[in-house]
Amino acid sequence: MSDTPDMQQILQQAQQMQAQLQAAQQEIVNSVVTGTAGGGLVSVSLSGNGQVRGVEIDPKVVDPEDVDTLQDLIQGAFEDASAKISSLAEEKMGPLSQGLPGDGLGGLLG
Repeated sequence: MSDTPDMQQILQQAQQMQAQLQAAQQEIVNSVVTGTAGGGLVSVSLSGNGQVRGVEIDPKVVDPEDVDTLQDLIQGAFEDASAKISSLAEEKMGPLSQGLPGDGLGGLLG
């Protein structure tokens, strides 16, 4: 009995998995997440690939005497948005990687 049908099936599954991974990656890149800080006083919107889409700052938090607080809030909003991108990637890519035998594609290809 030949191993050829099994290898063809494995390659077909690998191609399907690659297509699903590419679709998930594109969905992530096309997504926009918003991170906030200071109870929503500062918000930062990032695309899935990390590009800044917008920054909003409530005038209440703008104090020329306390620039440090504003800087901290902006940094916190960026960190929140970045964490949301990571969560989105885990949500979209995690189920796909769990479906791979062995150690992912490496397990398929030897």
